[in-house]
Amino acid sequence: MLPVELQSPKEIAGTIARRARALRLHRAWTQQETAERAGVTLASYRRFERTGSISLDRLLRVAVALGAYGGLEQLFAPPPAASLAEMARLEASESRKRGRRRDAKP
Repeated sequence: MLPVELQSPKEIAGTIARRARALRLHRAWTQQETAERAGVTLASYRRFERTGSISLDRLLRVAVALGAYGGLEQLFAPPPAASLAEMARLEASESRKRGRRRDAKP
């Protein structure tokens, strides 16, 4: 298996779906039981296992139901500071940022 950095989004989704299926089977749950515990429809859960396609909300529900949500808080975590000076700079820059506003064209 390729490192995640070298996989396409579709490949990553497929890997996640296979892992969810393996965890479901390890718990000896049916697809129906897993869908009910996650609060998603059976059709959505089946599609997820088959194709890897699922909404973020449903993916999070499935992860919680399967007890596989550890590490999600790191998904978009800021990189660790390399020094105390950088940490101070990062803390000072944590105020809300906005993108540049484009001038409206008539």
